[in-house]
Amino acid sequence: MNGIEELSSEEKAEIVETLKNKLQALAEQNVDVLESLTPTVRKRVDVLMEIQSQHDELEAKFFEERAALEAKYQKLYGPLYSKRSEIVSGVLEVEGETEEREEKGVPDFWLNAMKNNEILAEEIHESDEEALKYLKDIKWCRIDDPKGFKFEFFFDTNPFFKNKVLTKTYHMIDEDDEPILEKAIGTEIEWHPGNCLTQEVLIKESSESTKPITKTEECESFFNFFSPPQVPDDNAKIDENTRLFKTRIMGLLGWMMKMTTTNIVMKKHKAFKCRLFYWGIVDR
Repeated sequence: MNGIEELSSEEKAEIVETLKNKLQALAEQNVDVLESLTPTVRKRVDVLMEIQSQHDELEAKFFEERAALEAKYQKLYGPLYSKRSEIVSGVLEVEGETEEREEKGVPDFWLNAMKNNEILAEEIHESDEEALKYLKDIKWCRIDDPKGFKFEFFFDTNPFFKNKVLTKTYHMIDEDDEPILEKAIGTEIEWHPGNCLTQEVLIKESSESTKPITKTEECESFFNFFSPPQVPDDNAKIDENTRLFKTRIMGLLGWMMKMTTTNIVMKKHKAFKCRLFYWGIVDR
């Protein structure tokens, strides 16, 4: 699967019509409330509404300037991310190192980083860990057409799948209060035979035949992240899995967009604490 299909024109038109009806109902409700006010109180409310309009104008400028500031610092972060990647992968050695070891870089850096995050730790299963040890870098970027953002997970050659890069792209629709997810698209993972982590083969004995019955079922895995569920166009149809999916989106965006430092306990050789920086793999 490559994620969800884009909404058809009929479905989009239906969503727009539903929103219009809801807005119309809210407007009629507000009119009823205003008409019930005395003239003196109504004048005060009119002034408050003007203040709110001024606030909205300032807030719009704030978002515009914040976007420009984020773009500026994203470029400044670039060299830091590149150096971090080189150290983690072992391409760049740290000055002052005197002990020679066969081991390069920081083994299992991203696996440990993600397990150190409360949200991601729940998504990573024991069966995923060996595959995630081949994860060598994670990047994210904004996209403008359509608006949204994209995550890229870079992997070394591994026995689990052929892909060198797994991506997850989110298309967002801007609203007054918050962005709304329009769709999410994930990479189709090309699993090596017998090593698919998102499915399990069950063998059951049959009472009607001497041959056992083989059945393939979906199973829990971090790599299901790249096969997002479809986002319903009706809030009434949103089930618990979709709610969890939306929660993961906001959590993932939070830790991926934040640069910070944290302590990671490495258990190879002697246990020691490394002060490592990486963007967002920590709780807010």
